[in-house]
Formats: sequence, C-alpha cells, structure tokens
Amino acid sequence: MKKIIGVYRNQNMHWVGDGFPVKNLFSYDRLGQAISPFLLLDYAAPYHFNPTTAQHGVGSHPHRGFETVTIAYQGEVSHKDSSGGGGQIKTGDVQWMTAGAGLMHEEFHSEEFAKSGGLFEMVQLWVNLPAADKMTPPRYQAIEAQDIPVIQLDDNAGHIRVIAGRYIADHAEHAGPASTFSPVNVWDGELKVQHRHHIQVPVDHNVLVVVLSGEMLLNGTQKVQDSSIVLFAQDGEANIQLEALQDTKFLVLTGLPLNEPIEGYGPFVMNSKEEIMQAFNDFNSGKFGEIAVTG
Repeated sequence: MKKIIGVYRNQNMHWVGDGFPVKNLFSYDRLGQAISPFLLLDYAAPYHFNPTTAQHGVGSHPHRGFETVTIAYQGEVSHKDSSGGGGQIKTGDVQWMTAGAGLMHEEFHSEEFAKSGGLFEMVQLWVNLPAADKMTPPRYQAIEAQDIPVIQLDDNAGHIRVIAGRYIADHAEHAGPASTFSPVNVWDGELKVQHRHHIQVPVDHNVLVVVLSGEMLLNGTQKVQDSSIVLFAQDGEANIQLEALQDTKFLVLTGLPLNEPIEGYGPFVMNSKEEIMQAFNDFNSGKFGEIAVTG
C-alpha cells in the first residue's frame, strides 16, 4: 500500500465574502510541488443560513492561470462572469470553470436558496493549468449530478462519484464527465461506519485523500479526523485502504505532477513573477472585462 507522508488538519473557519464559511484544507504556498497539479481546497462545512432577501456571496473578482472546481453538497449558488457565462450550481452538481487567460467572476447564494434558507455545504478546488494552457480562453463545464457516474460499493457500504478521470471497479472503467488539461482524477464518496474499501490510483500521480466529515483509518494504521488531508509518497504503489470509523464523506484527488514553477498571488497563479505582474496590469487596465448588470 502507498506510504503516508503527511496528515494535515485545519478546523479554523474564515469567511469568503459573506456567503462562504470555509476551512482551507490545503494550499500550494504550504505544500508546493507535492500536491501538483492541485493548488488549493476550501471546504464549506455544513452551515445553516436563515431565510433572507439579502444577497450573500462574493462580488466581482478576477482569476487567471488555473481552474476552479465547485462541488455542491447542500445549497445552491448562482454565478456569472465577464465572458457572458453563468448559471446555477445545485445540490449534487459540479461546476468546472477554466479561468485561463482571465475573467471577472461573481458567485452568490441562489435566490431560491436565500429565500428558503437551510444548510449550505460545498467544496472549491483549484486545479493548476500547464504553462502552455495558462492563457487558454475561459470556459465552463456545468456538470449536473445526473451526469456523474456513481459506483455503489458492496454491502451497501457507500458510493463513489467519478467527477473527473477514470475509476476502475469490478474490472470495469468508469469515466468522469469533466474534461481536463492534464491527467487528474477527482472522486468524491461516502463510506459507512465499519466498512472498508480499497482504491487503486495511478503510480505516477501525486495522491491526496481529503476527509471532509467523519473519521477514517487509512491503510490499517493512520487515523484521520474530519477536515483533514492525507498526502502519499510516490513510491510505485497503487493501493490505498479506506476504513470508516464513523460515517465519512471524502475526496480522492490524484494528478500527474506538472513539474513547472508555481508563482501565485491572490487570484492569479502563473509560472513567474513577471507573469503575475502582467496579470495585475491586464486586470487594472480592464482587459478582464466587466460582468454585465442585469435587472
């Protein structure tokens, strides 16, 4: 089984805008190339919002050089951008946004969710773009829950959803709907207490297991609590054993390392300081455009 080389937990919550109470579970400025091509993961653990007519979320902000992946577990988000894109991310859906050359973006609780209130729970993952693709035109992949393959585990133990990449189960390959610029797997799942499950991952990928809620025993030895990530060695091994000590919600992220410099500042992630300065210049000169005002 793959060797565990690090376990990191963060229980500290901070607000992104006034709509997203998140815990930052990993970021490139702490872990660098060890998590390439992944950059950052924020987990908005279940949080109850009261009904309101006010708009809660994050106003207009820029991105360049990477992709954002929003996984909606509970609640709904409405979003739009300066390239004319937009829509709703509903419970169970995934939005895969390629910022690429740059755009302005805003995201708020949907009007319907704000009116009804309730539990809000989401993950936002940042995936780096290869240097050759950092200035690709912005685009969206709106992935609805019904289009994500779901593998039911034996003995009613839980399930795994294949958002991106390929997952092999019972000698069958299940392909996720997301299109990616470099080889990555994004699988999310639930495992019920006292059940075990073995997963196979590519031996040449960086591998992360993210325990969102519950508690797990990994590889029979390592206890992992909620709001934690586990980092594995690139040791030629492909197998990881998951065992739920409590009902657990988790993510498995694997990716072929880009092996390129990472230079980031705020909403921009490029390969050099010069490219970051250029991003600020382009942003300040209005090259990212503006979000159209409706209503």
